[in-house]
Amino acid sequence: MTKKEKIRQMKKSLFSLYPNALTELYYNTEFQLLVAIIMSAQSTDKQVNKINKYFFEVLKNPLDGVNLGEKKIKEFIKSISFFNNKSHHIFETSRLLIEKYNSKIPSTLSELVNLPGVGIKTAKVFLSIIYRAPYLAVDTHVHRVLNRIGIVKTKTPLATNNAIEKIFTAGDNVDLHHSLVLFGRYHCIARKPKCLTCQLNKICDFYKKNIFPEKKDKSK
Repeated sequence: MTKKEKIRQMKKSLFSLYPNALTELYYNTEFQLLVAIIMSAQSTDKQVNKINKYFFEVLKNPLDGVNLGEKKIKEFIKSISFFNNKSHHIFETSRLLIEKYNSKIPSTLSELVNLPGVGIKTAKVFLSIIYRAPYLAVDTHVHRVLNRIGIVKTKTPLATNNAIEKIFTAGDNVDLHHSLVLFGRYHCIARKPKCLTCQLNKICDFYKKNIFPEKKDKSK
């Protein structure tokens, strides 16, 4: 099977499984979404949403972030991983948005990645959700699924990000990102993937190699 055909079948299956895939992060404003994505690094959406149910009652825009201050932000998010760095990033991003962008979040990838705590993945996720920009953002779920299926052979999400730019067309990248995330989060999980019931196992390299390997002919 060619890689092009494998991608076609993967998309068909994922879009059938998740026809209306969206982010599971809780937010009401664009700024809250950016903050939620910053917080989600090496944390689960469930953990982030649990905090933001209360945090976002007092944090709706960059001015709220500056008025709260880094210390109070830290108190709100202290139960999440790397809360010291994340609270600093949230405060500094709030300040920079006010000082440089008139409290508006920039709409280009090149500007977004200059904000504290905003890397290429965070920027692509934000732009794809708010503007439906044609980015296939790569997190750990996307990285794992694409490697297991055999679309890429990479060691890190960044390497996967670089590899897929030459493989995927822009047309349905936004929907594909959310579908891959949900599939990786609930089905193709890290430790015990549900391979036997997987709709993608017929095209999956991981399944063929580890779950249902081809039997060698011992008569030869």
